[in-house]
Amino acid sequence: MEEISMPSHVISQTEFKSLTLKGRGKVRDIYDLGDRLLIVATDRMSAFDVVMPNPIPDKGKVLTQLSRFWFDLTKEIISNHVISTEVKDFPPECRIYQEDL
Repeated sequence: MEEISMPSHVISQTEFKSLTLKGRGKVRDIYDLGDRLLIVATDRMSAFDVVMPNPIPDKGKVLTQLSRFWFDLTKEIISNHVISTEVKDFPPECRIYQEDL
């Protein structure tokens, strides 16, 4: 029987010490970068306004990909807040957290 490997890096909460945490939602952590916000989708799971104790591996990545798809698809219809989902485009102070982003 083939063994299924699980991702080893689950992010249930970010702790970017050099950035200013603005708020923490049920699933996203928000950092104040001055004239911009860094919105990080985590692997936290919530249902009915309750954050569950066990995060889902890669949930944040999937949520970001889904959001990016829809924001990109509808950008000609209505403008949105997305600047980039690519870490290489983020301000230098964010890039030190590249592994988590």
